[in-house]
Amino acid sequence: MRVFNCDACGHLVFFESLQCVHCGAALAFLPDSLRMASVRPESAPEPSPPHGWHSAKPAPQGTSADSGQPLRYRLCAHRHDISLCNFAIAEDDNQDLCLSCRQTLWLPDASNPANQMRWAKIEAAKRLLFYTSAKLGLMRTDGKADPDQHPRFSLLADMPDAAPVLTGHAHGMITLNVVEADDEERVRRRLALHEPYRTLIGHLRHESGHFYWDRLIAGSHWLEPFRALFGDERQDYAQALKVHYGKDPLTLHWQEDYISAYATAHPWEDWAETWAHYLHMVDLLETAASYDTHIRLPDGMVQPVGMRDPFARPGPDFDTMLAQWVPLTLLLNSMTRSLGHVDAYPFTISPGARRKLRFVHDVVRERAGSMAL
Repeated sequence: MRVFNCDACGHLVFFESLQCVHCGAALAFLPDSLRMASVRPESAPEPSPPHGWHSAKPAPQGTSADSGQPLRYRLCAHRHDISLCNFAIAEDDNQDLCLSCRQTLWLPDASNPANQMRWAKIEAAKRLLFYTSAKLGLMRTDGKADPDQHPRFSLLADMPDAAPVLTGHAHGMITLNVVEADDEERVRRRLALHEPYRTLIGHLRHESGHFYWDRLIAGSHWLEPFRALFGDERQDYAQALKVHYGKDPLTLHWQEDYISAYATAHPWEDWAETWAHYLHMVDLLETAASYDTHIRLPDGMVQPVGMRDPFARPGPDFDTMLAQWVPLTLLLNSMTRSLGHVDAYPFTISPGARRKLRFVHDVVRERAGSMAL
């Protein structure tokens, strides 16, 4: 995720910001131009009902919202509850919720305060997924897309005398057990499954991989190349998972051909794990590029490696991204170790995983090209 600047005073602000701490300007994220903007009320100020706001400045040239004039918006109805959603809604969109919030169709029992906090954390992660997906050209941001072209979300909690809620994807619906928003529960599950990494955004990116497999791979010219690289997805999925969970995770030999141990379970899971990892890559590379990061490795390398924005048009090719990625993750892990934490990036990209990541890159770039037409 890149960092932003307040367009009222130029001070640094972040994707989650509701207000500039320097000048006090109200801020909103504008999905139609994928930027943070200062917004001003045209009628009643906050915390009145969110309507009649306009951006302080026009959208940048070349964006879908470029009209040369400041644009009018309403603020998401979840801005003033525990979600603290800072997304705006275009004036001609008659919905009360922003493009990200309206993708959530089912919520857990809100009478439980813990569920409210869990929902807020998940929505924050969902907004980050929305941003990355939109930057990659995987979804429209004008509010006019067919709802079936975007994932839908069901955020559910376990209930007494009912089967546990399983995180997963089916027919365009991503279900997430909201207990995954609790740090202690997520760590417990990570340790029990011998996983090196388990986060909310990781779950959402993984499940979005299943969603986009249905839309980008199934029935397309990519299907046979997918099967050649990842395996035949027509094998029995339930049986494959049963076999996988029946094995000792420490005995799985996955390091040469997969990005994770779970990727060995089934070709669909291999794709989803690789897809999630690709989203990790582009998001972290964009963050580094927005800080104009240059890395000089301590092995005598003369020329520092400069991070390039993976969302630029034209963007860097996959080999360039990978050449930036390796020193960036070395720096990241060295910094987290200095603070007494485990590695923030506990992975090594093997030759097999590299080929699969390149495949995801090619699929995404083709999709972005078709969306630009």
